[in-house]
Parts: sequence; C-alpha cells; structure tokens
Amino acid sequence: MKLLIINGPNLNMLGRRESAHYGTLTLTDINTKLIERADGRAELEFFQSNHEGAITDRIQLSSGFDGIIINAGAYTHTSIAIRDALLAVKVPFVEVHLSNVYAREDFRHKSYLSDIARGVIAGFGWMSYALALEFFMSEPK
Repeated sequence: MKLLIINGPNLNMLGRRESAHYGTLTLTDINTKLIERADGRAELEFFQSNHEGAITDRIQLSSGFDGIIINAGAYTHTSIAIRDALLAVKVPFVEVHLSNVYAREDFRHKSYLSDIARGVIAGFGWMSYALALEFFMSEPK
C-alpha cells in the first residue's frame, strides 16, 4: 500500500501557530507519528506546499498511489483547482483537518473537497491523519 499525504498552506508552521486550534506538534512530528503507526504496512510519501499550483501539480503526479490523505488547509475552502485535480486522477482520498472546522468561523464550514472525498475527518488533532491512515490500511484491495 502506497499513500501520499499532502499538506497545504501554513501547515509547515505547526507547533508555532495557534496551538489552541492546531496543537503543539510540528508537521515533522506528525509525519514521524504516521510512519510509526504505519509500522511497515504502508509506504508513506509526504508533501507540503503553501502554493496552490504546486499542490495541484503533485496531485496530478499521484498515479501509482493507493490513496491520498489531504489537509488542504485554507485551500479546502477556496480551491476549485485542487478539487479538479483530485477528480482527474481518480485516486481515492480522505480530507483531514486538525481542528473541528465546524466549530470555527463560518467560512471554514464550506469544503470544495468533502463531497468527492471517501470521507472527512476533523477535530482530532494529529489523530485525524492517523484515522485516515487506518482507514486506508484496513480497506480491502
């Protein structure tokens, strides 16, 4: 099983920004926890960018992956380009969020990705990623 984990804008700032919403772990900490959790059952590749086009380009190059775990950050609520790329590649994906976006500002309640995702996991901190990982690893091939 080969999974691509994509993180969008400002997620490189985890551990230094708004810890009440995002916790104190860095993105590197989260990636390390996911590698440990996969325990050899899945090959994980990590990608982070603050640039919408770079995220779109990476999605377009995702053939060969069994799934994508994506936290598109603010682009979740704005990016038709990322949505269209996910539709085009036909790789199943799970949308994740560290915070409970539905307990936050109204503009965070709209996702351009959720209706085409296999599922949405939000509000469990780094465990949102772990739950998505467990989903893919337990899904029959």
